[in-house]
Amino acid sequence: VQLQASGGGLVQAGGSLRLSCAASGSLFNIMAWFRQAPGKQREYIAAITRTSPLNYADSVRGRFIISRDDARNTVYLQMNNLEPDDTAVYYCNTLPSPISWGRGTLVTVSS
Repeated sequence: VQLQASGGGLVQAGGSLRLSCAASGSLFNIMAWFRQAPGKQREYIAAITRTSPLNYADSVRGRFIISRDDARNTVYLQMNNLEPDDTAVYYCNTLPSPISWGRGTLVTVSS
């Protein structure tokens, strides 16, 4: 299975974006979003089981919403009230054992 994120772009602080991650095959039981800011390590953001969100990182809880559509083999990340610190390349993958990292999508939040 290959994973490809899309939907990133440039947005002002306080704005919103919706990211998508399309899988070339069926989604895994647990899907998750991660991000990597310039000069920093990749960090976990949120995860979802087949039925409901699992948890969120403290930094995005209350602002980001993870969802999935298994019929479309796609995972989504609705990002609201974006902050400059949210600037990063966003990726999706599975947990607990991530597979090969696919293409991420760049989100840039201007102040």
